[in-house]
Order: sequence, then C-alpha cells, then structure tokens
Amino acid sequence: MSEEAAQWVTVEVDEQRAQVLAKELSISLPIAKVLVSRGVDTPQEASRFLNPRLSDLSDPFSLSGMQAAVDRLWKAIDGSERITVYGDYDADGVTSTALLMLVLQHFGAVVTAFIPRRLEDGYGFSIGALGKVVEDSQPSLIITADCGTRSVAAVAEAAGRGIDVIITDHHEGHDGTLPAAVAVINPKLGGTEQTEVLAGVGVAFKLCHAVVKQALQEGRAAASTLDLREYLDLVAIGTVADVVPLTGENRTLVRHGLNRMNSNAARCGIKALVRVAGIRTKLDCYHLGFLIGPRLNAAGRLGSAEVGLELLMTEDVARARRLAGQLDASNRERKRIEELIIEEAATEIEAAFDPMASFGLVTCRRGWHIGAIGIVAARLTGRFRRPAVVIAIDEEGVGRASCRSVNSVNLVAVLDQCADLLVTYGGHTMAAGFTITEAKVEAFKVRFNKACQALIDHEDLGVTHVVDSWISLDEADQQLIDAVESLRPLGQGNPTPIWGVKGVRLQGAPKLVGANHLKMTVVSGATQMDAIGFGMADRKIGKNKLDILFQVQQNSYMGKDSIQLSLKDFRFDD
Repeated sequence: MSEEAAQWVTVEVDEQRAQVLAKELSISLPIAKVLVSRGVDTPQEASRFLNPRLSDLSDPFSLSGMQAAVDRLWKAIDGSERITVYGDYDADGVTSTALLMLVLQHFGAVVTAFIPRRLEDGYGFSIGALGKVVEDSQPSLIITADCGTRSVAAVAEAAGRGIDVIITDHHEGHDGTLPAAVAVINPKLGGTEQTEVLAGVGVAFKLCHAVVKQALQEGRAAASTLDLREYLDLVAIGTVADVVPLTGENRTLVRHGLNRMNSNAARCGIKALVRVAGIRTKLDCYHLGFLIGPRLNAAGRLGSAEVGLELLMTEDVARARRLAGQLDASNRERKRIEELIIEEAATEIEAAFDPMASFGLVTCRRGWHIGAIGIVAARLTGRFRRPAVVIAIDEEGVGRASCRSVNSVNLVAVLDQCADLLVTYGGHTMAAGFTITEAKVEAFKVRFNKACQALIDHEDLGVTHVVDSWISLDEADQQLIDAVESLRPLGQGNPTPIWGVKGVRLQGAPKLVGANHLKMTVVSGATQMDAIGFGMADRKIGKNKLDILFQVQQNSYMGKDSIQLSLKDFRFDD
C-alpha cells in the first residue's frame, strides 16, 4: 500500500475565548487554544481540568442500579453468603476484579474470583462458564467485572439456579434488552458526560465508592480504615490499557493513580511489573498503555489471566517478582505469535486490497491463536486505515474474531447489520469481537465491507495530522513543556498537542540516527533547536525552508537535559 502525503488540519478555535482563558488563568495562549479546542472553554472548567480533584467525582449513587447493587452486596456480606467476582481476562477486567476482591475482602466478605479462559470459555459471562463457577464456588451472588451487559441468557440461567447477579460493565448493550439482574451498572445506559467514558475498572471503582459511602453512613467500623485512594493505581492501569478517552472522570482517576505510583505508593505487584518492563523514569500513560498493560494482557491472551490477578493482589514481594517474570515471558511469546500472524494477514489483505472498493477488511485462517488476533486487527487498522477484522477458525469450524475501527465507523452498529450471520457479538465503538461459523465468513466479508463503506469518512482513509496551534520556534521552550505537563494525563481523547512552525531553515545536513531515524537542527531567527523524525530516514529534504509539525519534549542524555522537537511531519515551505 503506497504512502500518500498526510493532510494537515489546523484546529479551529474561538480566539476570544482562548485569550480570556489565557488572561484569567495566567497560561500561555497556545495552551489556552488547546483547552478551548477540547471543549474546556471557561476559567472554571479549565481550572478543574488542569487540577482535577477526587472530591469533584460524581456521587456513585447517581448511576442507575447502584442502590440496589449496594443493598444486595451488604446483605450478602452481613449474611456471610458466598460471592464470586466474575471478571474479563484483559487488563481492564483483571484490574476490575482485583479492585472488587480487595475492597470486599476488607469488609470481611466471603468472596472468590473467577476469570474465564479465552481459549476454553470464550468472552464474557456465559452459561458454560457459569457452570464452572457453580462447581467451584457455589455462590449465591455473582458480581461481573467489565462484562455482562449482553449476558441475558447467562443471567437467566443463574437466576434459575438461585443465584443473584450484579452487572458492572461499560460495553454497549443490544436493542435495549438487558439481563434480568439485581442491577446493571453501566454508564452507557444513562451516565453523565463525566461518567459515560469510564472503563470497566472505573465502573467497579464507582461500586466500591458506593459501598464505602453507605458503610460510613451506617457507622460500619471497617469503612473508617479503608482509603479508596490506595486502589487508584489499579484504576489507572485498567483505564489506560482499555484505551478509553482520558476525559471526564477518567482524567481524575488516572491523574491521581499515576501520582500514587510515582510517589512509590503502588502495590508490590505493580512495582514488580515496572521492574521487568525496564521502566526507570517517571510513569506516564505511555508506560501503562504500552509496557504495563500488555504484560497484564499477555497471560489472558495465551492462557490464564489468574497470574495477573494474583500479581495485583499479592503482598509478597518475592512472589510478585516471580509472577511478573511469568507475565514478561508470556508477553515475549505473545509478540512472537503476533508477528507470525501479522505477516500472513497483511500479505492476504495486500493481495486483494483496492483503495476504491476495500472499506472493511476481513481476514481469517485456521490455526491462528485467538489471543493475538486483537493486536493484529489493531495493527492492520493502523496500516490500512480501515476497520479490520481478524478471525481465527478452530478445529470445529467456529471462528472467533477481533475487530478494530477508525473514528467514523461504529463497530457495534456495523455488527448489528451482520447479526444474522453471527453466533454472538459485542464490544465498543472502536473495538469489538464476535463468533461465527466458517461457512458464513464469506457472506460476512461482503456485508461488513458494504456497511463500512456507508459509514466511513474519507478523512479516515488517509493520514491526518491535527495541528493544535501554529507558534514561533522560540515559543517551543521549557515554559511550553511545563504547560503541556499540566494537560496530563495525555492519551486517548486528550492527545499530546501537535505544534506547527512555518519557514524554518536547516542548520547543516540532516543525520541518520539508528536504523531509520532522521536528526536535524532547525533555525528560525535567533532560535536554533534539535529535531528528530522517528522512521523518517527515507524522507527527502532539500535546501528550501520547511514547515514542521512536532511535539515538544525534554531530552535527557548523559546527565544533560535539553529541549527536542519530535517531528510528526514536515513539508517544503511554498
């Protein structure tokens, strides 16, 4: 697939509002423009955004079903009923499960955890996995973590066995049909703008908050010795790893979770993960999303997520280090498998790819490991800039699929149009999964492509760089770096700002760094700065002036700190 020139789109901003914000808060105009462009356009909103406080979190009881869930939970705890926390096997599900387990254990609950095995049990709260839960634990109450919104049949089966179910989840529902559970706590079903973006672990945190709040009101002694801030490291990891927007309450939870980890207050399992990941700097969302999260995910992808759960719950430092080592080994194996599949999948898609007719990409094969297909789908979407589906067919002719999308295509809406071809399906706007019989794959390919064609935005088909603000080169200084720091956590929904400078000159010839990186010195007026373009070694640069897009960052080398521009793109100044 040939590379096309990227489109540059400058964010349109209400200049007057930005100027008012800059003056009221004593911040730079470029940062004020970023805030306004992201919907933070009053001094009060900006103050809350830049300094998110836990005390500003919404009342957990504002979520539908919360009171019924808390009442049923306290009845179970007081009656020493057996409770099972049923979690998903990804990082969001595992952190959700650990959080619920630790808080319930603090209050003396008789509680066990069950996380289905991807290869044996499939995704979500299912009838088959319910049978295992009953056999293992004989609970009278099940609390799901990061799953269950679509589990109508499994909840009905549980009720038939005399088991109550509380759903905590953040996935999309289907046709308004909900399980007949004690409560379905899901911000997608009527949450506020601040809570509707919560990950599964965020929803679990709201339940824990409600449990503690009611316990304090009732004068329960154990509530006075529990500090929910101690669990924000779990919330931060699960939230970032699930790639939900870092807006609303997610921003508050992740900011304080990162602060906790960076103050050396994280639990020993997380410290062990940081150690095996080789992280030696201050933790940020990059580390959680690309180094910590994948290691937690690896166990669930290839075998049992229980290793990750035990790691997050243990207080034994030596045990934590052994478990972290196991997860690190699983992650290396996951990468090996992933590379084999991506080579086969990309080759298949490339052979049939037509930019004017291929809008939804589907590839399938027998023998692919279902634990790696989600990452492969994400990489295919990034490479071809279209929704991608990767299906692994098992020996019985049943395919399990992972889907990833682009901004304009709601995967759940697309799969709704293919529902009669699927056995089960569910997920988010940007990520979903389903099962399908091998005989229906070809029909699915045609319908999926047609549905994507109807929804896809032409801008999604090419590379687009969103320019937050055009500045002068001398504004890319330490003050700007510090100002960008105030926007953290940065990531999905709140990306690191991209700045533009027009008409810079090159000082000397660019240099090749490493295998395919380009390093150069750019000059504008009296200001001279180093810039590096990762993966840009094949880009041609003449002697003309350049317009550059970049993120500004602190570079530390041999004990010396300097400001460096991380290039996103450049083009000749016409």
